[in-house]
Amino acid sequence: MNVLTLFNGIVLGGFLLLVLLGHWRDALFGFAAIANSIIGVSQEYRAKRLLDRLAILDSSNARVLRDGTVQHVAVEDVVQDDVLIVRAGDQVAADGVIIDDDGLEIDESLLTGESEPVDKSHGDEILSGSLVVGGQGRARVTRVGEASYSSRLTVEAKRFAMFNSEIRNSLNRLLGWITWALLPITAIVVNGQMQAYGGWEYALSSGAWRDAVVGVVASIIAMVPLGLVLISSVAFAVGGMKLAGMNVLVQELPALEGLARVDVLCIDKTGTLTDGAMIFDAVHDTAKVPPAGWRQVLGWFGDDPIANTTARCLATEFSASDGLEALSSVPFSSERKWSAVTFTDDCGSAGTWILGAPEFVLSPAAPHADQTLQKAAELAAAGLRTLILAHSPEQPSTGGDPSSPSLPDNRVPVTLLTFRERVRSDAAQTLAYFQKEGVEIRVLSGDDPLTVAAVAREVGLPVERGYDARTLPEDLDELSEVMANNVVFGRVTPYQKRDIVRALHARGHVVAMTGDGVNDALAMKEADIGIAMDSAAAATKAVSRLVLLDGRFDRLPVVVAEGRRVIANIERLAMLFLTKTAYIIVLSVVFGALLWEFPFLPRQLSATDGLTIGIPALFLALMPNTSRYVPGFLRRSLSFAVPAGATIAGALIAVGIYSRSGTGHGEGAQTSAVITLALIGLWVLIVLSRPLNLWRVLIIGSMYVGLVLLLVVPFVRDFFSVAWPPTDQLIASLIISFIACAGIEVMFRLNRTSRRRLLIANGPGHQNTEVPAQRPSRD
Repeated sequence: MNVLTLFNGIVLGGFLLLVLLGHWRDALFGFAAIANSIIGVSQEYRAKRLLDRLAILDSSNARVLRDGTVQHVAVEDVVQDDVLIVRAGDQVAADGVIIDDDGLEIDESLLTGESEPVDKSHGDEILSGSLVVGGQGRARVTRVGEASYSSRLTVEAKRFAMFNSEIRNSLNRLLGWITWALLPITAIVVNGQMQAYGGWEYALSSGAWRDAVVGVVASIIAMVPLGLVLISSVAFAVGGMKLAGMNVLVQELPALEGLARVDVLCIDKTGTLTDGAMIFDAVHDTAKVPPAGWRQVLGWFGDDPIANTTARCLATEFSASDGLEALSSVPFSSERKWSAVTFTDDCGSAGTWILGAPEFVLSPAAPHADQTLQKAAELAAAGLRTLILAHSPEQPSTGGDPSSPSLPDNRVPVTLLTFRERVRSDAAQTLAYFQKEGVEIRVLSGDDPLTVAAVAREVGLPVERGYDARTLPEDLDELSEVMANNVVFGRVTPYQKRDIVRALHARGHVVAMTGDGVNDALAMKEADIGIAMDSAAAATKAVSRLVLLDGRFDRLPVVVAEGRRVIANIERLAMLFLTKTAYIIVLSVVFGALLWEFPFLPRQLSATDGLTIGIPALFLALMPNTSRYVPGFLRRSLSFAVPAGATIAGALIAVGIYSRSGTGHGEGAQTSAVITLALIGLWVLIVLSRPLNLWRVLIIGSMYVGLVLLLVVPFVRDFFSVAWPPTDQLIASLIISFIACAGIEVMFRLNRTSRRRLLIANGPGHQNTEVPAQRPSRD
């Protein structure tokens, strides 16, 4: 793709032809093509290699029961009907059905987006890629490899696809147009050069065709904007390096432009807005005066080694008393939905304490049960996870079966406890920035819509309730209507996330998707740009364009700023390079049709290119630029480059006419053309470098010094075959250059006015705004 191209073939052919003819000084252009191919190949190989290594499972080994013994085997060696042994901290290696369990809790957030751990018991299914967060158990394997749930989710994600870059697409389209134009223009140039050197018969018999070939190569090679592709690659590479220094991994360099033109940002809640951790929220009193010692009891539940993830949150708020001595305890069970502990009478917290779901712990006959359950329901409706602490003077009854305890009688509510997900400290600031920029936000989660809406409100999104995705329409047109009228969505499946992105695309939106779970992989692959958090599954990172290595959500405004800088600078450079392509095409056709010698040698064009485009482009591509992205990169570039190129071509044709009417041919005429081209080209550089600052003035000033050195230093003049033109010809060149520069100034002002109108037309969100300053690193 980067080597076997028509343009590289033309450049290589011209390079070899000039070397064979002994005109090695005119073959300098070949090195730009070589450098561009190397950069392009390395970028695409790196992106393809990342996707080839796509994997969901991080664990390399699994425990299986074979021949009556527990064996450790590689994940890929697990087979159907194996008995898989899972314990807290394991990642499930294959899909299976639970045979037996002991308080087994599974976190399926990477697969479903559901942040709450799921209690598993006999007969329940467990899925590969999920995490065991509590208890242990055994499961019989039902699906492995590509048949597993996690593998089916990422079948589409494994397909390699390059980022849909407007810049790259525009350049490819432009190169396609030039390709179609090359054949007829080449025919005109070849005939014109041969005729200019005495006609076909004389040129072939006398050897003059060798000089004609030099003019042909100069014309054809100059039409190809190879430097634009090279400088664009350099700009992307440097931008990627800058972001890498801020712990942002850019996995495909052209994706840098992605966030700069995104207008919808889809966010996964768990792992993006929140860090996935559950924290204690608050204590809510019930109508009953709580008995003494309840705070120490909560501390005991939080410190219990076999506590589930929610109960463990209590340890940060409550401390257990050293005097608490448990007489007996009942561990939490997903079937019971409660746990209990009984303390001896000689401590300050005597009796039985029950912690669990209010609707399971309280009986309707309990004191103040109705008010307590109603309050619990209201708290749950606000998106909070709710537990109740109850007390009874009696112990749980076993009924002769210790494995099936029942709640004691005379239970009274002590207090309600609420828990919530921990919101990232940088989420609100980052979302405020995007909203200020006119970027629409959509929160997509597998969690309950009430919970998602509560988190959204906490980070500053003005929503009352979430939309239950179980009622989403399948038709993309209907789905896009729902997306236009809602911000927060809960119970969203991985395939619905993908369809949501497709529906937004159907409305013409440019979509970014953030996430960390395998359930986000399909949508992130479908989106224009996927952004993975540091905690993301391996598959999610592999399909993403950007990875926030330190998990800081507030890195995104910096990425936007860097993307804007890259796009704005490349657009500026595109106008430079395409101006050259435009005037070379006009010159080639006109000089070929008039049967005139091409006015430049390849080495002379290399010199003017270096002074007016190549050398300054390397600096301008890397300079700060806060210009707002406006759609229409190619159209806007051509709207300046084509008339500017035509103006330069007209000036060079005028110089050619004057030269032929006076001194005629020779180095003097070529030098006159070189001076004219350099002066006008430098003015194009000046207008496109605005607003000027000290560094830009120094760069442009250095190029003027280089032009003087080209004309006065003897060995430089000899190398580039330039000679001081006659005085009248020099004056004519200066006058023509001044007139052309004035015309280009007018064109630039018109182009700038058009851009400002586009900015206004795109609304208030598309005006220049400052990127928030980065907070100091937590490291």
